[in-house]
Order: sequence, then C-alpha cells, then structure tokens
Amino acid sequence: MCGIAGLFDTQQQRQVEPDLLAQMTRAVAHRGPDGEGLHQEPGVGLGHRRLSIIDLAGGAQPMWNDAQDVGVTYNGEIYNFAQVREELIAAGYQFRTRSDTEVIVHGWSHWGESCVEHFNGMFAFALYDRRQQSLFLARDRLGIKPLYYSVLPDGWLLFGSELKSLLVHPGLERDLSNESIEEYFAFGYVPEPRTFLASTFKLPPAHTLLLRRGQPLPQPREYWQLSFAVAPCFESTDNTAAESALEEELIERLRTAVDRRLVAEVPLGAFLSGGVDSSAVVAMMAGLSERAVKTCSIAFGEADYDESKFARMVAERYETDHRVKQVDPDDFGLVEQLAQVYDEPYADSSAIPTYRVCELARQEVTVALSGDGGDEGFAGYRRHRWHAWEESIRGRLPQALRRPLFGTAGALYPKMDWAPRFLRAKTTLQALGRDSLSAYLHSVSILPSELRRRLLSPDLQRELGGYEAVEVFRAHAAKAGRCDPLSLVQYLDFKTYLPGDILTKVDRASMAHGLEVRVPLLDHEFVQWSAQLPASLKLRGREGKYVLKKALEPHLPEDVLYRPKMGFGVPLGQWFRGPLAGYLRDAITGTELKDTGLFDPASLRRLVDEHQSGRREHTAVLWALLMFRGAVDQLVQPAATSRAA
Repeated sequence: MCGIAGLFDTQQQRQVEPDLLAQMTRAVAHRGPDGEGLHQEPGVGLGHRRLSIIDLAGGAQPMWNDAQDVGVTYNGEIYNFAQVREELIAAGYQFRTRSDTEVIVHGWSHWGESCVEHFNGMFAFALYDRRQQSLFLARDRLGIKPLYYSVLPDGWLLFGSELKSLLVHPGLERDLSNESIEEYFAFGYVPEPRTFLASTFKLPPAHTLLLRRGQPLPQPREYWQLSFAVAPCFESTDNTAAESALEEELIERLRTAVDRRLVAEVPLGAFLSGGVDSSAVVAMMAGLSERAVKTCSIAFGEADYDESKFARMVAERYETDHRVKQVDPDDFGLVEQLAQVYDEPYADSSAIPTYRVCELARQEVTVALSGDGGDEGFAGYRRHRWHAWEESIRGRLPQALRRPLFGTAGALYPKMDWAPRFLRAKTTLQALGRDSLSAYLHSVSILPSELRRRLLSPDLQRELGGYEAVEVFRAHAAKAGRCDPLSLVQYLDFKTYLPGDILTKVDRASMAHGLEVRVPLLDHEFVQWSAQLPASLKLRGREGKYVLKKALEPHLPEDVLYRPKMGFGVPLGQWFRGPLAGYLRDAITGTELKDTGLFDPASLRRLVDEHQSGRREHTAVLWALLMFRGAVDQLVQPAATSRAA
C-alpha cells in the first residue's frame, strides 16, 4: 500500500516545480513510510511514497518499462498479478521485477485502457505514456483505494491518494461545494464523485480517466458494473439439497478470495471484531495458514459497545495469536485529530475505534485482512430488513393514498428518542409516506430532509435551488437495472455507503499508521457471484446474511453467527452531556460555524440545548457539525470561509 501524487499539463509541456511535486508527495508520506520516488519532466510529475509489501528490493516507483516511455505511480495490490504476468510474458513482454506494479506498465502497452479489466485487486494509479502524451487514471471496481483529482484554470491536472496532496498547490481554488454540504448532512460523508471543494473530485469506483495533451477534457469512463439480476443457475435453489450445495460453493469462493490476499513478504494478520464477517475471514485464514494467525480486537468498558468476548471465542477456536486493547471510555483525544486524518468532513464516529485497532495491528503486522463488505453483499444491516418490510406495505397502497395517510401520522406522532424502540414509530411512519428511494435515504440519513432545511441557512438553501441529497440515489438507481427492492438498496449501498463511509474510514485510519488492509469479501468476483443470489437467500424472515451464516455454521460458534448485530461505536452521546459538554457548546454555538453563513444559529443552539438537557437525542448531527468545523478549518482558506461557492 502506498501514497501517490502528481501533476499533468493538459495543454502544453510546462516545467514542473520540483519542490511542489516533492511537497505534494510528502503530504501522503504516512501512507508509505518505506521510501519516496519522484519523476519529473516537462509537462508531468509523478510522485510515490512506498509501503513495501511485495518484492521489497525491486518494487520501487515510479516504475518504467524498458523503453522508458511508459511509467506508473500506483497504490494498491493486484492479487492475480502472477497470472497476468504469465499472460504478458507469453505475449512477448519481459519483466525485470517480481512486483505487481510491472504488470500495470506492460498491461497498458498490451491492452490499453482495458488493462484494468484484467486486474483483480484494489488499486488507484496514474500512468504516463510519453508516446501518446497521455495520463491514465484508474480506480478499482469497489473503490477500496482512493484517488482525488482537480483540473486548475491554467490547465494543470493534479492528482493524489488524499486531498492533502492537492491542497499543497497554491493555485487550487478552495470554495466549498454547496451540494456537498447538503449531501454531507444527509449521508455523513460526501459521496463520489463530489468532494467538499467545488474544484476537486474523486474518481468514482470502477472508472478510468484518460487525458491526452492538447485535447478536450473527457468524462471518466466506467469499465465495470455490478449486477443484481438473479443468475438463471440460482433460480431453483428452493430445496435443501440445492441450498446445501450453494453453501459449499460460497465457502469455497470465500476461501479463494482470502487465499488471494495472503501473498506478502511482511508480517500479516487480521482484524477480529467478533462479528460474522471478520470471524469468517479469520476462519478461512486459519485453514490456509501454517502458522497461528495474528488477530487483534478492541474492547470497550461498556457492554453495549463491547464484542471482545465473541472475538475471543473465535480466537480460541482457531488458536490465533490474539491481542486485545481496551479503549479508554473517555478516548476523545482523537476528536480534533480526525479532521487531519480524513481531510473532508466525515461523520462516522466509529472512525475512533477503527483508528485504535489499526494502531494496535501495526505493532505486530504490516498487512491486515478485514471483514468489510459482508453486510452490503448479504443484506446484513437492520435497515435492509426494515426497508424490505416497508416495501411490502408500499406495494399494497398507492403513493396517492400513502403520502397523506402516513405523512400526516408521522407528522403528528411524537418523537420519543428516550422510549423503547417499539414505541419509536415516527421514522417508520414518515418513511411509509415517501417513495422507495426517499424512504431509504430517510432511514440512512443522519439528519432528515425537513431538519436539514431548518439547519442550513436561507441563503445556502437559495443557492442550492431545490437540490436535495436524494438525487444521489436517483442517479445510481437509474443504472441499477431490473432488480427486486432489497437488491436495489444493496446496490445503492455499494455505490454510496461502502466507498464513501466504510472504505474511506478504514483506508484513512490504516494508512495513518502505515498499515495495509485487504478485504476478501470485496473480491469483485465474489461480490458479483453473491449479488446474483436470490434476495430470499440473503434476507429470510428477520435473519439477514441468511445463506452466509448457514454456510459458516460448521466454522463458527452459534453465538457469533446468530447474536444481535452490534455497532462499532463509541459513547458520544454521553461524552456530549458529560466531559465534552463545554467543548461541544463552544464549538457548535460559537462564532466559527455561525460566521460561515451556512447555518441557522438558532438551530445550532437548539440542537445543543435539547441534547444536553436529555430531551432529544442529537448525537449524530452534533458529531457531524464538529467534523464539519474541523474540515473547514483545514481545507478552506480563511478568506473563503464566509460563504460557499
């Protein structure tokens, strides 16, 4: 795993400032503590920070072909590089290293833009072709590795693994994106391709961007699309024998995905949370490894957040070399540091324990496998179950009847955050009055649309011109193809929540410690296979991940498989009413947020007052506001903080 950065002159061949390229590259030095490589020539600069994993001696970057006319700076791992290498050797290419980087260089020469279709892995890279005077940017299918870019008014293109690299350039415009603010307070992150800044973009997952000097700037090209259409071979799986065969195939495919990710020349281990997905990965690793698997877990003092006893069950069963770190119940020292780690505003508070478990893992290993992706692939979130139930109601009543009936009931029903869950029906009633996409956004939002309108200032709302975050879902849903309601929201999760929240969280937290994290459940072949399973095998009754859990019954304890799902969170709500109460009030109701002109000051005060008095539960939006404030401080020049673009 590494960090990349660079520049490309899309118009001419102007000189690259050496100090600028070095500064852009060193902004992501934490991603690659083992070495630095820089290349510059008229019109292009390529920078690389290396975390050595494979071919420790020969894998330095930027890497060039023998003719020195194709070079690449690359972040990630291509797991099938040995097979691709053999195919390219058979086609006449000669290799000087054992590195997976070299297959990108020769793959481009052999296949051109379609080279990415031959790679199984996680990657983000920038490839310069001197013959064609072109720069080729590419990102892996699921968005495991990040890639930011911006085209400046003078024609220079900037790129980097993190926004930090782009911010080094003095010519980068720092105005905020209005749409990103609306989206952030809906999702808790800024979905691809937008960023917090109007001038910068994320290259979306499964996309490439080919720029040729002197030609008009193109749009990114999609090279892979996830399909949830049920495969014909799975249409007759409604009997015990067929399901049993399918479960065996699932385990074999999962084992293959894990095995692909065990190639490394450095110490390797796994995160073990005690949940189904990480436990499944560890179980597969134990069967494939000759030595005891190194595992690590985070423990919490509060029972509502602690899964360590379930992790211990798995560790004991597979005799792993297990380490546990108890997180301080008042571990809020990271609150201000997270803005530097994530650059953009990022409102998932589980970033705190994720940062700590990466810190723990790096003490023993350089590579760690995780269980991320299982909930998206097998419908494991509680919201999936609720959405399927709500869709069954929506299917029986027309929108013209549902909107006034449930909309009115939802408006009148009191919001009872303090009450037992079965009495908190307001959100469900409101969701039933909406269309499917708006309802799903309502279920995942940290702040519903009507409350966002109260929070955001009238000036900002005028500039938004009626734009709402649900348009993100509508754009993706238009490309989803024909699929059932459950599969549609899984598809939306793969396009938004997975890359925008889950993978961003793990990438930044791990790379802050120079740790590479690999995700077997997001092997694109495994993902596509599982996507084409019938919805009834993913969600059966109230049981999410049905077929995955059934397949894992011979491998994991029942208490791990069938216990209630727990979140990987921290007691923020208590912090905000206790040790962080004064800090929170000063940060939210002080001058910094007020002076941006983006928020209604009365709403800011109300959120703090209601939460700290115990009348309402506003933890999520208060945390989002804290992270927003930190991002503004870091990203936006002082002169630009008064208004958004």
